[in-house]
Amino acid sequence: MIDGKKISYEEFYVAMLSYYKEGENGIAIAAKKFNLSLPEWKSEYEFLYSDTAFCLERLCKKYRLGIIANQNSGTKARLRAFGIDKYFDIILSSAEEGLAKPDPEIFLLALRRAKCSPEHAVMIGDRLDNDIAPAAMLGMVTVRILRGFGKFAPISSEYEKPDYTVNDLYEICSILL
Repeated sequence: MIDGKKISYEEFYVAMLSYYKEGENGIAIAAKKFNLSLPEWKSEYEFLYSDTAFCLERLCKKYRLGIIANQNSGTKARLRAFGIDKYFDIILSSAEEGLAKPDPEIFLLALRRAKCSPEHAVMIGDRLDNDIAPAAMLGMVTVRILRGFGKFAPISSEYEKPDYTVNDLYEICSILL
């Protein structure tokens, strides 16, 4: 039983996963299907992957790094709490900029602030729709990381085909260093 409804966690998970595999926002559609309310996202739910610091330490020695995130306000403070804010030159949060991925304007803003042209930029992301496609349309090199529910989304357009696909951040270091 979830949220007072007669549905098992497994039933919800299977439905959610099937929507993600169709390239949809699985959790939102499954919640609507079963008439469930979604809890408010809290930053306490966030965590770093174990290979994060290893990758950032190496990449920042060769590249200027930035983040474009559809996040609540306070992204810089959360990165600071994780001890990784020092690796980033540019941090753009949708809540703070009034722009959100996949809008190309947030990518263009990041490029302007970095004083970087799209052909000299690399976008690493897990979402085909929010990360890979808009960056590819602008001429950026794209790397899809197969993590989270984004790994189940099928490629549905030419722009969603990443230049590289990796399973973890170690592989990104192998490609870029």
